Amino acid sequence: MSAVCAKLCKYLPYSKKITLLLLIPFLMPAQNASPNPSPETHHKKNPMDLENVKRGQSQFLQSCAFCHGAHANGGAEGPNLVLSSLVRHDEHGESIGKVIREGRPDKGMPPVPLNASQIDDVVAFLHATIEVSDSRSAGGPVSGYSLRKLLTGNAAAGRKFFNGPGGCAGCHSPTGDLAGIATKDSPADLQDHFLYPAERQKTATIRLASGEEISGDLLHLDAFFVAIRDAQGWYHSWPVREVKVTVRDPLAAHRALLDKYTDADVHNLFAYLETLK
Repeated sequence: MSAVCAKLCKYLPYSKKITLLLLIPFLMPAQNASPNPSPETHHKKNPMDLENVKRGQSQFLQSCAFCHGAHANGGAEGPNLVLSSLVRHDEHGESIGKVIREGRPDKGMPPVPLNASQIDDVVAFLHATIEVSDSRSAGGPVSGYSLRKLLTGNAAAGRKFFNGPGGCAGCHSPTGDLAGIATKDSPADLQDHFLYPAERQKTATIRLASGEEISGDLLHLDAFFVAIRDAQGWYHSWPVREVKVTVRDPLAAHRALLDKYTDADVHNLFAYLETLK
């Protein structure tokens, strides 16, 4: 019994002494406990290095990132999944899996055609992303994950891709809109931005049965109706079956590249963009 407990017992009524004596084993530190655990005790493997998480990240980039962002932290059309209460309360994929399979039509999210194994991997990726995010915020064990791991490509090959098969030079210039891009964005943000750029306004031209054409910002398009706002600010809508709709998507080339990129293309292009300082 410690000296403090002994002094307390001296002044307590008998019933209180019994209660304190019963609590002593729980109040005393374990004899073999180490007050200063070794650094190894705190070491924790980065969950992003797990194989199922890597598979889930790849699947997420392919199927979900254009709306939710490459790091699941939100995009122009989709919410931040790292802060989502639904995702954070999910334990074994029961909530996330349902949303993936059934979509959220009321919020504009369609079902995503993934099989059970792919869904499990995406769930693992989201859980790992939240763990890393929370740990970084708290200065935790995975906060030192090095972004230099991204810089593994060949800049010369990336430049060749940029000017050749990637078609990037058709819209962008290293001495124009991309001048100094590597000093404006962190490596992680730069990779995020060229893979999944911020959403830009789509436009559409509507050709009426009379042959008249009306163009403007695309506000709505589904299997039944199309709506635009013209240059004067007037709203127009038509049943799709009665008109011909031509949509111009400023990010069409970026979307097409997502199905064409190899891992080497992404790393090389990133390495090239990192030279634009």
